[in-house]
Amino acid sequence: MSPPRSRNDSPSSRERGQPRAETRTRKAAAQAPESPEATERAARKGARSSRVSVESRYRSWLRHHAAMARDSARRLLVAPIASLLTMLAIAIALTLPAALWLALDSARLLDNELNDSAQLTLYLETSVDESQALTLSDSLRDAAGVGGVRLITAAEGMQEFAQALDLKRSLSLLDDNPLPASIVITPLDTTPESVRALATRLEGEPGVASARLDLAWLERLRQLGELGQKVTLGLALLFGLGVLLVVGNTIRLSVESRRQEIEVVTLIGATHAFVRRPFLYSGAWYGLGGGLLACGILALGGNWLAAPVTALVQSYGGNYVLPALGIAGGATLLVSSTILGWIGAWIAVGRHLASISPR
Repeated sequence: MSPPRSRNDSPSSRERGQPRAETRTRKAAAQAPESPEATERAARKGARSSRVSVESRYRSWLRHHAAMARDSARRLLVAPIASLLTMLAIAIALTLPAALWLALDSARLLDNELNDSAQLTLYLETSVDESQALTLSDSLRDAAGVGGVRLITAAEGMQEFAQALDLKRSLSLLDDNPLPASIVITPLDTTPESVRALATRLEGEPGVASARLDLAWLERLRQLGELGQKVTLGLALLFGLGVLLVVGNTIRLSVESRRQEIEVVTLIGATHAFVRRPFLYSGAWYGLGGGLLACGILALGGNWLAAPVTALVQSYGGNYVLPALGIAGGATLLVSSTILGWIGAWIAVGRHLASISPR
């Protein structure tokens, strides 16, 4: 007869004791400090997951921008006539200040040529002979503020005068040459104040009878140039505001036509930046299209006016070519028009998003 089993030796008590032992083992393993290798592996895994998350968000952001740019361009192409009219209005607003800027640029080039040709003439006394005039001209070459010196003797002056007025036969009847020798001075500094100061100083040189200086026309030209710059700046600001209004009004109508769509995406958690993005690209497309049309209008206008302007200048013995917009000018115009379209869309969308609330 086998001895009776104790209560602790029963199968059920042994089975119940095994899970408790396993639980104590797992707790001890969890409380035990991890090895440095395990800690480093966990840190690398967390950094990798964080980096992947940032990169994925950035790629998603870029994809959404590209998608919105394509979608806004597609919407403009769906209504080509309305889009073209808006771009044409922007182009007309940009053409006038750009044309004035080109005119000022050509006037600036002409002003530089006039500055290079700014000269003063010293008329010598009639008692100064040719050798004395040559000595005086050599001494003036080293004077401060003098860039160039050219001596015109009395005989050379008479010859130039006769050729200019076609009076060779009449002047040949004179017994003596009444014209004095003269020295043409090219100043280093061509500003009116500096040229006047140089003329006053050289007029006091021995043997100099008088100094002739005519800067009234140069001063008038510079005053007209300053006036043109201010007028161009004012018109650029005014027509830039017009571009903002044109783009803003167009985007406002687009926002109103998509009001229900905006309310729906706002209900599901879309931010204002998400909602604003397609309209911003629409404004940028409008501005870019208007800039391209403005470049085309300026190019056609320049070609149309080139022939008569060249003929007019050549009739006065000059050589002048109408300035073109160029690559740098065209890029500046396109960037400016695109930025204006973007800003106009931003203002319009910002105002209307504040008034749109999901129902």
